[in-house]
Amino acid sequence: MAKIKENNTHEPIEKQLWKSADKLRKNIDAAEYKHVVLGLIFLKYISDAFEDLHAKLKDGKGEYAGADPEDKDEYKAENIFFVPGIARWSYLQSKAKLPTIGKEVDNAMDAIEKDNPSLKDVLPKVFARGNLDPANLGGLIDLIGNVALGDAKARSADVLGHVFEYFLGEFALAEGKKGGQFYTPRSVVELLVEILEPYKGRVFDPCCGSGGMFVQSEKFVSNHKGKINDISIYGQESNQTTWRLAKMNLAIRGIDSSQVKWNNEGSFLNNAHKDLKADFVIANPPFNDSDWSGDLLRTDGRWKYGAPPAGNANYAWIQHFLYHLSPGGIAGFVLAKGSLTSKSSGEGEIRKALIEARLVDCIINLPAKLFLNTQIPACLWFLSRNKANGGYRNRTDEILFIDARNEGHLINRRTRELSSDDIQKIAGTYHEWRKTKGKYADIKGFCASVHIDRVKELDYVLTPGRYVGLPDEEDDFDFNERFSGLRAEFEAQLKEEEKLNKAILENLKKVKLV
Repeated sequence: MAKIKENNTHEPIEKQLWKSADKLRKNIDAAEYKHVVLGLIFLKYISDAFEDLHAKLKDGKGEYAGADPEDKDEYKAENIFFVPGIARWSYLQSKAKLPTIGKEVDNAMDAIEKDNPSLKDVLPKVFARGNLDPANLGGLIDLIGNVALGDAKARSADVLGHVFEYFLGEFALAEGKKGGQFYTPRSVVELLVEILEPYKGRVFDPCCGSGGMFVQSEKFVSNHKGKINDISIYGQESNQTTWRLAKMNLAIRGIDSSQVKWNNEGSFLNNAHKDLKADFVIANPPFNDSDWSGDLLRTDGRWKYGAPPAGNANYAWIQHFLYHLSPGGIAGFVLAKGSLTSKSSGEGEIRKALIEARLVDCIINLPAKLFLNTQIPACLWFLSRNKANGGYRNRTDEILFIDARNEGHLINRRTRELSSDDIQKIAGTYHEWRKTKGKYADIKGFCASVHIDRVKELDYVLTPGRYVGLPDEEDDFDFNERFSGLRAEFEAQLKEEEKLNKAILENLKKVKLV
């Protein structure tokens, strides 16, 4: 396979790689194919890092004098995975054209897990399956093997890490609704992290998906010249397949994932970090989850502000986050917009208690079409345990409301994202509002700093549109426009079906079945 030239199309290397890898997918479902591609990228990453240190140990100069390049402890000492001979990229690439390459890669994954206990049950062994053509697998190995920019460290930590993250997003788009279960859109994660500013302390995500919140927190610290070792991450995921993606995603970034736990019961029934008090909670829990075992947890100690309804986990998540928040901690998370107004099954009383306890710091209304797995309108909540200190002004009796529904741009017909400028505008508004001598001012239609008494007057409803001067989304709804749009979509689908039926009929006639 010809090498990819980075400058011949002016496209970033990750986009060129994606296009090439997607061509090799053929008839494999994206949900299955992602484990093949991401597994190979991960294998390339750990092999590059291993080979770099292996060469230094073999050379035996300076601090490596007398070292054994096949001694596992030498690699463990430098936080690098040991890669046995049958799993090294050079070995696999030499076998890429053989019909048995799938079995070779599965054996490589097994061997790596055996020599690196932290990767036990993490790596995919899906390469010898019948629906993956050996020739296509060999093509993928050649393709990923051509990622060779700069020295080993640079291409491992930066290029391959970026490629892995980019591919996660592309697979989520390809999978659509199901993809949203493991992936939070990058721009939403960036906004959460930019507002929370996790420079130092414990970062917790009890529904961590593929680990994007942790990766972005690490990037934030790096971009602001902080020390990566000043933050530690804690996570939990109930889907084992997604947890495996998280472990690989974090390993490829050199982030310690030892406290990212999996159990199939989930955070409510089997809390993996019972004693943790985090400085930052950052999360995107499932919206309006009705299957969260609420009936089994009616008297749980986490429900300090009221027992959440058994049919909706939104207020269970909020109180779970608060339970794990340190006395000076701050939480930022995504929820369905309905959580701002709902009064069913006691949710209104819980929201009132949270507001009266001066825990709600900021509410942000998000644009539509940001999320791949749902069309439910979404918002961001920010809760602070202590709004009176932390180096900022005392905002105990205030809540900041931001209506960001008009921000962002469409990247395709169904999906919107926030630009860097959008993120800085929203996060900057919050930071200026929080500063002791900040340059904050209310902007009609966008943001308003509101006294708790005003929130009480509006019956503890937290919809930003009520406070910033815009009508509620419900008031904006144009029935005729929406009906016309749905009718047009339906008619277009009927035309497509007619075309398809006609094509099938023509083909049947050709083979004389009709």
